[in-house]
Amino acid sequence: MTDTAANPETTESRPTFKSFEESTKEDWEQIIPHLAVSQAMVADRVINLMEALEHDHGGFPVHRLEHSLQTATRAERDGQDDEYVFCALIHDIGDTLSPYDHPAIAASIVKPHVSPANHWMVQNHGVFQGYYFWDYIGLDSQAREEFRGHEFFDHTEEFCAKYDQLAFDDSYKSNPLEHYIPLIREILTP
Repeated sequence: MTDTAANPETTESRPTFKSFEESTKEDWEQIIPHLAVSQAMVADRVINLMEALEHDHGGFPVHRLEHSLQTATRAERDGQDDEYVFCALIHDIGDTLSPYDHPAIAASIVKPHVSPANHWMVQNHGVFQGYYFWDYIGLDSQAREEFRGHEFFDHTEEFCAKYDQLAFDDSYKSNPLEHYIPLIREILTP
């Protein structure tokens, strides 16, 4: 006999509705435990996505994982708190899924777990990072100015200046991903 309350993934029967409109309270009582199981796997899935960044350099001097590790290591060595370091680590996690809108992916992951300042920083770092190179690719490097006066402007500007835009140094000795796995688990595990 299987204990489906302890492990809802072993449930043999599933709801049979064909639309949410047809669903019942009983259906949702069956579904909700599965959501908790999925949420418990988020840390492992984030770690897997981070590992995948190692296989894509996107034309940059270092692969995307090394860029993320350098960003986090620089922030950690500079004394930033764990939440900030976590954001620095996964700020580009969406690069291989959606390069042009990667900040939105990372921002969605961090939102329930970090301060509004760090969420905003992750969500908007792309346009702030553009300050350093967008003129070279036909975009407006001053685009971040539309956010001037926002309460988290300086926070995000500093992140890009001190950590993100510097993290392409192939001779920098960054911490390995394994160093950050406990932090990922701590922040993302319910």
